[in-house]
Amino acid sequence: MEAFGKSQPVRRFEDRRFVTGTGRYIDDIAPEGALFAVFVRSEMAHAEFAPLDLSEAAEMPGVAFTLTAEDMEAMGMDIAMEYSTLPEGAAPLRPMLARERVRFVGEPMAMIVAESLDEAREAAETVMPDYEALPAKVDLAPGGAALHDEAPENVAFRWSFGDAEKAGAAMAAAAHRVVTRIEDNRVIANPMEPRGCFAEWDGARLHLAYGGQGVWATKAALAKALGLPAEAIRVTNPDVGGGFGMKAMDYPEYFAVAAAAKALGRPVRWMATRSEGMMTDNAGRDLVSETELGFDADMKLVAYRVDTLSNLGAYNSNFAQFIQTELFTRVLTGVYDIRNVAVEVQGIYTNTTQVDAYRGAGRPEAIFALERSMDNAARILGVDPWELRRRNFIPAASFPYKTASGELYDVGDFNRVLDRAREQADLAGYAGRKAASAARGKLRGQGLCYYIESILGDPSEGAKVEFHADGTVSIYVGTQSNGQGHETVFAVFLSDQTGIPVEKIRVVQGDSDLIEAGGGTGGSRSATVQTNATLKAVAIIKKGFAAFLAEQFAADEEAITFDDERFRVPGTNETPTMLEVAEMARAAGREELLSVATRAELPGRSYPNGAHVAEVEIDPETGVMTLERYTVVDDFGNLLNPLLVEGQVHGGVAQGLGQAMLERVVHDEEGQLLTATFMDYALPRASDLPMFSFTTEAVPSTANPLGMKGCGEAGTVGALAAIANAVADAAPGAELQMPFTPERVWRALSTAQIAAE
Repeated sequence: MEAFGKSQPVRRFEDRRFVTGTGRYIDDIAPEGALFAVFVRSEMAHAEFAPLDLSEAAEMPGVAFTLTAEDMEAMGMDIAMEYSTLPEGAAPLRPMLARERVRFVGEPMAMIVAESLDEAREAAETVMPDYEALPAKVDLAPGGAALHDEAPENVAFRWSFGDAEKAGAAMAAAAHRVVTRIEDNRVIANPMEPRGCFAEWDGARLHLAYGGQGVWATKAALAKALGLPAEAIRVTNPDVGGGFGMKAMDYPEYFAVAAAAKALGRPVRWMATRSEGMMTDNAGRDLVSETELGFDADMKLVAYRVDTLSNLGAYNSNFAQFIQTELFTRVLTGVYDIRNVAVEVQGIYTNTTQVDAYRGAGRPEAIFALERSMDNAARILGVDPWELRRRNFIPAASFPYKTASGELYDVGDFNRVLDRAREQADLAGYAGRKAASAARGKLRGQGLCYYIESILGDPSEGAKVEFHADGTVSIYVGTQSNGQGHETVFAVFLSDQTGIPVEKIRVVQGDSDLIEAGGGTGGSRSATVQTNATLKAVAIIKKGFAAFLAEQFAADEEAITFDDERFRVPGTNETPTMLEVAEMARAAGREELLSVATRAELPGRSYPNGAHVAEVEIDPETGVMTLERYTVVDDFGNLLNPLLVEGQVHGGVAQGLGQAMLERVVHDEEGQLLTATFMDYALPRASDLPMFSFTTEAVPSTANPLGMKGCGEAGTVGALAAIANAVADAAPGAELQMPFTPERVWRALSTAQIAAE
C-alpha cells in the first residue's frame, strides 16, 4: 500500500511530560487569581425542595457569587441540558441546576464562588435545602413513583428492532433453543483526572477550558445557553487525564462556571473531588438482558432474540437512549451468520446518576450478551464452544457481508484469527494446566470470546498543515487525546508521509479558535479519520509544491516526483525536502503554499475483530479468583504504531477485567450511593493482571486508504465475555453474574454444592 506509514513501535513523545509531572492539565493552567467554585449537591435521591436561601452563604468571608437555576434564568440563560432522544423516547427537561425537585444524590442545586476553595466549601455548608422526600426508584423495571411526567411508568422508551414474527417462527421451528439471563453491571469510569474546568470573560469573549474529548459541541451548547454568538466563545481542551467516553459530553458545572465568569468578569475554576466525580460522572453499562438462541439440528444458528432493560439514571444524557438500542444492534449478530433477529429494549429512569458512553458504548454490551449466550448454549447442548463458533462464523468468501442489522462488514477471516488464538493460547496444554490446578484443590476454567467492533462517530475529519518560518511544522487535528498518544501517532504519520523530521512537527488539538471544526475523540474513530484527512492534506501539499518547483526550474510538473522524503526535479540535480521547498516558497512570497487545510470523509466504517482467551483459577474454599492467562489475537488491519496499539488493548482488557471481577456500583433502597470512594469501589491493580499475550492477524480494511481498523475500545469489548465464560467453565452449575467477587463466587459455589447433594 503506497501511502501506508512505516508502522514502527515508537514510544510516546508526550509521556515524558506526563511522568515527570509537567503535563498541562486544568488544575495546572487555571488563571492566577481565579475564583473557586463549589457546588451544593442534593443529599437525597428524590425530593421536592423549597427555593434555596443562599443569603447566609453570600455573606460568608470571601464569597463573590452565588447561583441557582432561578438566577440563571434571570440572567437570560437557557438552563436546559441538551441531549438526543430516539423518535419515540421521552425528552424531559434536565436543568443545569436543579429546580424545585432533585432526582439523584449529587445533583447540583446551587453554586458558590469564593476567593479560596476553603471559603467556598465553608459557605456551601451553610446552605440547608428544605426537602420533602419522595419515594426513590432504584430497581430496573417499569413502575414506581414517576421521576418525570413524560414517563409515567418511568419508561423512557420502548424500542424494537428486527422482524419479531419471522424470528419467532424460526425460533419455534429450531431443533434447540437456549435462554440465558445476562446482567451487565454498572461501572464508574474513574479517569485519573476528575472532571474540571475554568472560564474567563474579557468583556467580549468567553473562554472555557475543560477536560474533555472535543471542543465544538461544547462551544455550540455554550452559545445556546448564554445567548452569545459562536464567534464570542472559545473552548479548549488541555492535557486530559483519561476520558473513556465519560468526558465526551457536557455537564451542568461547565455552564454554571461560565455564567459566573461572565457575570463577574473574573476567571472561575472548578475541579471535582474523587467522590464528587463518582457521584455525578455519567456511569456505564447497567442493563439486564434475556437472550434466546435457536439452532438447527446441525447446530447452525437460525434465530436470535434479545429482551433488554436499560437503566438511564435520573435524566437522559447525550447518547444514552442510543447506546443499548441503535449502537447495541450495530454488532448484534457479532461474527455469526444469523438472519432472523428480534430485539426489544426498554429504557428505565431511576433515581441514580445518568448512564452514558463508557469505553465501547453499546458494542461491549452486545458482544457480552451474544458471547455469553453462545458459551452457555455450547455447554448446555454439549458442543465444544470453539467448534460452535466455527460452525456459525460468516465465511471468508461471503465478504462484503451485510448483517441482519444492516452493517456492511467489508472484510473478515474469523477462522484464521481463531486458529492463531488457539496456537497462542496453547489450547493443547490446557488440560494439563487444569489437572495441575485440580491437584492443588483449585478450579480452573477457560473462556473464549470472539468479538467484532463497529467504529463510530463522524466519518469526516479535517486536517491543516502549516509551515513556519523557523523550519517547524504544525498539524492541526480535529480529534482530542485523552492519553492515547495522539501527539506521537499523528506527528509520526505526517513525518512518514512527508519526510519532515518528527521532532520538527507539533500536533495542535483542542482549540476552537485554531481549528474550525472537528469530530472529537470517541468510538475508536481518531486514527482512521484523522490520518485519512492528513493524507488528503499531504496530497494537496505535494501537488502545490510540485507546481511551484516546476515554475522555479522550468520543469514538467507531471515529471516531478516525491519519494516520501525528497522531491526530484528531472533535468536538474535538485532534490529538495519538504522543508526546503517551504523555505523556497516563503522566500518567493508564495505564502498560500505554506498553509493547507482540508477535510476528508471515509466511505465506510471499519470492523476490528478478534479472539480473547482467558484462563481463571478459583479457590473454592474462599471464592478468590485469579486471572492466570490472557491471550488476545486481534485483527486491527494495518497498524500505525504496534506499541501503542498493544497499550490500548492492555488498557481495555484491564477495564473489562475491572467490570468482570471487581467493580460494582451499589445504591441502597433510598438511592444513596454506597460506593463513592475507593474504600468501597474496587479498581483493578497491577497484581490482578497477568502478562498479556497480544498478537495481530491482519485482514486490512477496505473502508480507509490505510487498511486500518480502530483499536481503542476493542480490549474492553472482548474481555467481559472471555472472563465470564472462563468462570462458567471453572464452576459449571453455579449461578454467577458479574462482578465475580470472592463473596459472590463462594456463595454461588456453596449453593451449587448444596443443590448437588
